Amino acid sequence: MKIYNFSAGPACLPEPVLEAAGRGANDFLNQGMSVLEMSHRSKPVVSLFDETTTMLKGLLAVPDNYHVLWLQGGASTQFSMIPMNLLSENEIADYTDTGSWAAKAIKEAQAYGSVHVSCS
Repeated sequence: MKIYNFSAGPACLPEPVLEAAGRGANDFLNQGMSVLEMSHRSKPVVSLFDETTTMLKGLLAVPDNYHVLWLQGGASTQFSMIPMNLLSENEIADYTDTGSWAAKAIKEAQAYGSVHVSCS
């Protein structure tokens, strides 16, 4: 029996996608090694990112003057990445406290600057 996970984060994937991922995890593009073992700078991996970026931009109609950033980490990583990259030293970030996830984001942001909870 197939179990379907509709939780936040993971997604249900079609069987052909899982099979292709399995092949890539063993021998990516007949390179003799897994994509998981390859350098992120290797030609096959760079080609994979270029193709994926092109397909994503086409699917979402992203204009050519925009770039796609591929960042590691899950959603929780963005709790620190956003203030780390966008909050200058003497600025204050406004947050809306909507519950447990917002509280985590607020706590992380406080490590990078001043935080003001504008509403909750």
